Amino acid sequence: MNELLEFLSNNLELIYILIFAIFIGVELIKNVPSVLHTPLMSGANALSGVVIVGAILVMLEAKTILALALGFIAVVLGIINVVGGFAVTDRMLQMFKKRK
Repeated sequence: MNELLEFLSNNLELIYILIFAIFIGVELIKNVPSVLHTPLMSGANALSGVVIVGAILVMLEAKTILALALGFIAVVLGIINVVGGFAVTDRMLQMFKKRK
């Protein structure tokens, strides 16, 4: 627990930036027109793939349990994002196919 509190106190500015980025991201995604959703989802899938690779590299070099746990959480969330993005993109592309 002391490790976590020390990490939070040493990186408080980065935590503020992360929270700010989350709020900005939510506002940006909320205001995207549906016509642009599929190309943006493809880009988000590519970025999530980079996050997954980075998280795996963090897990390989982890010196503490905290780094290993954060890397694992990042891998799981990245995979969920990629799979969900592909599912949404596939469903949207099905709308443009002709029905038999």
